Amino acid sequence: MTRTMPPRLSKSKLMALRQCERRLWLELHQPALRQDNAASHAAFATGHQVGGVARSLYDPDGAGVLLDPHSEGFDAALARSRVLLDARQPVFEAGFAAGGALAFADVLLPLADGGWRMVEVKSSTSVKDYQRDDAAIQAYVARQAGVPLAAIAVAHIDSDWVYPGGGDYRGLLAEHDLTASAFARADEVQDWIARAQAVAALPAEPAIAPGAQCSAPYDCGFMQHCHADAPQAEFPVSWLPRVVKRELKECIAAGASDMRDVPDHLLNPTQQRVKQHTISGQPFFDAAGARNDLARHTLPAWFIDFETINLALPVWPGTRPFQMIPFQFSVHRMDAQGTLDHRAFLDLSGNDPSQAFAGALLDACDGAGPVFVYNAAFETARIAELAQRFPALAAPLMALNARVVDLLPVARNRYYHPIQQGSWSIKRVLPAIAPDLCYDQLDGVQNGGGAMQAFLEALDGATTPERRRDIERQLLDYCHLDTLAMVRLWRFLAGAE
Repeated sequence: MTRTMPPRLSKSKLMALRQCERRLWLELHQPALRQDNAASHAAFATGHQVGGVARSLYDPDGAGVLLDPHSEGFDAALARSRVLLDARQPVFEAGFAAGGALAFADVLLPLADGGWRMVEVKSSTSVKDYQRDDAAIQAYVARQAGVPLAAIAVAHIDSDWVYPGGGDYRGLLAEHDLTASAFARADEVQDWIARAQAVAALPAEPAIAPGAQCSAPYDCGFMQHCHADAPQAEFPVSWLPRVVKRELKECIAAGASDMRDVPDHLLNPTQQRVKQHTISGQPFFDAAGARNDLARHTLPAWFIDFETINLALPVWPGTRPFQMIPFQFSVHRMDAQGTLDHRAFLDLSGNDPSQAFAGALLDACDGAGPVFVYNAAFETARIAELAQRFPALAAPLMALNARVVDLLPVARNRYYHPIQQGSWSIKRVLPAIAPDLCYDQLDGVQNGGGAMQAFLEALDGATTPERRRDIERQLLDYCHLDTLAMVRLWRFLAGAE
């Protein structure tokens, strides 16, 4: 009888087990079902970029060697790793196999006493709990493979670091030594490997219902597959906004999947409103309250919206990792008679757009009167950051901030339509109050994530002039709709329609 050898499980497979046994089984047996979302793809790309910079930081003289197990093949990369370790030079993506597991180290550095130091590079801005699991696996496999590993650390991005320019990324990464904790968890890692082998041997995928594990610690690419098999609630509890109360979380964890399963006393007034009007199918509108909220903000008025880019690796001097840099705005101005005028700004030059953005925004919003936004925390934070970066513009920018009025609390407190499904995103509210304005009818860019990707594509040197012009049109159309949507929402709430 032929005996089937258990699979050699990679670190990523063991991390999949830590998230969900069903995910691990699907990763091994049905990988074609995986559908990573745009955010996951963006995270992969960011990780690749940060890894490249890390190699230059840990090997400034270029003496190290980078392995590519995907092109070389895993077995060839493992064999070559052994040879490189004997050569006592920095190795990137060195591979080890032992104890039923397989791992590749981001950075492996030789120490003077003959040992090695491993560094796992992450594009997060702090050490996460699951990254501690990651380090424990890496340390276990390397040591089991006979590597004299003396230390292991996680290096993450320091979000307070300011890019000086000129391609100098020294200081970008902050290290946290995890040697003691990682080495102490060898027995845990052994248990994970044994459990993963058992899951791998199952004849069918484990019957694990979708839950919080689907998006923690990261989005699972099998969500669509798993949710397709799950019973669909008519009024899902996922539509309840801002679930933070412990008793409500416990109720949901205990199996409440439909809002009708949740007792009213566990819900705050907003959640009760969502439940009541979603189940009844009847919209809620406190028209008098909305008019009263807005009555003191007289015309003329401005309606503004920003688009930003947040780069893990800053490219403009004076900016920080993941800092939200505004590159576009749309401004609709409504005069005392209700007539609209539109202004826009978009910088696709590749230069830092910040100062030109700030100047153009002040010009577009010149005057006295309310400046309406939707979710003021975002725009006001960007304006305050611009004021800090450009002291000569600080006074007028902060004066502009003082004029900001947030439409989101008015909408949340005074209006709800069942088609919003518990969300007050303007893209959810708009179909209820202005169905003639549709984001899904826009060509190309239809959301903020799409705007970021389009901006990056426009700046890519390989993008043709024709494609860049097309991107420019898409971005302008999208941002224009954002502020036009606010105009329509203001008119609806203020009783001006």
